[in-house]
Amino acid sequence: MASRKRFKQMVHYVCDRCGDPTKLGATKLNKALWYADTFAYRITGRSISGETAYTKRQFGPVPKKILETLRQLEKEGALRIRETEYFGKPKREFISLRDADLSAFEEAEREIMDQVVDVICNDHTASSISDLSHDIIWEAAELGEDIPIFAVLAAKGAPATKADMAWADDLIKRRRQETAAA
Repeated sequence: MASRKRFKQMVHYVCDRCGDPTKLGATKLNKALWYADTFAYRITGRSISGETAYTKRQFGPVPKKILETLRQLEKEGALRIRETEYFGKPKREFISLRDADLSAFEEAEREIMDQVVDVICNDHTASSISDLSHDIIWEAAELGEDIPIFAVLAAKGAPATKADMAWADDLIKRRRQETAAA
């Protein structure tokens, strides 16, 4: 399945891109995937990973297949997952053992992933990025419920593009014509 492979490549790339495993635990990995996918969706209408929904968890949105994918990457020798402790709490760190395969991604997708990973790994703690992900979209879902990727379009900060406005104008025009004809 192409989307599973793409998702796996994205997970590996995020771990590889961060470089320093002490800067990327599970919470930050999940948020890097969420933000890269939702930023791409706002721009292109599709996620980078192929995911169409994330699950609401305590610390923010989480991709459904993340645990399975991490196990596969570890089994294949692409990642090593190290259990450690951070301020008395368990933390997983992800060590990339080889370069990630970027062949499935367009340049614009790689740029989005690079920017997101750099900001999350270098400018945020797990707590601060988790708090940031607790927005109106996350609040609207129940714990364990799916959050469709398209929900980001309803979030504050997703301005309408010219194409969005043209689509809306066309829809209004068609509805008025249908109403007038009825």
